[in-house]
Amino acid sequence: VQLQASGGGLVQAGGSLRLSCAASGLSLESHAIGWFRQAPGKEREGVSCISGYDGNTYYADSVKGRFTISGDNAKNTVYLQMKSLKPEDTAVYSCASALSCEILLANMEDYWGQGTLVTVSS
Repeated sequence: VQLQASGGGLVQAGGSLRLSCAASGLSLESHAIGWFRQAPGKEREGVSCISGYDGNTYYADSVKGRFTISGDNAKNTVYLQMKSLKPEDTAVYSCASALSCEILLANMEDYWGQGTLVTVSS
């Protein structure tokens, strides 16, 4: 199983980015895929998750209303659309998988992908 995150970059505050998590070796329909972020000196934070079973989504309070998670089963890819970005969103964003969002957000992921750096300038 491989999870490959991409789409990070440098953006000004108020801007947008779309991250992609391409999965191979597992089916999105039977797994949950989540996005985590970690800023320097801070703990890892669960940002968002989508369940492959029922499409249910989860968002951290810090990103609600600004970030949208979605999945494309045909491409086996999960996206994180980020809008109205703030400097405090600056972090390395990684995707991970588990059987459910509950398991994933309890930091018991099965698989973990390399991260992509998002930098938001003020």
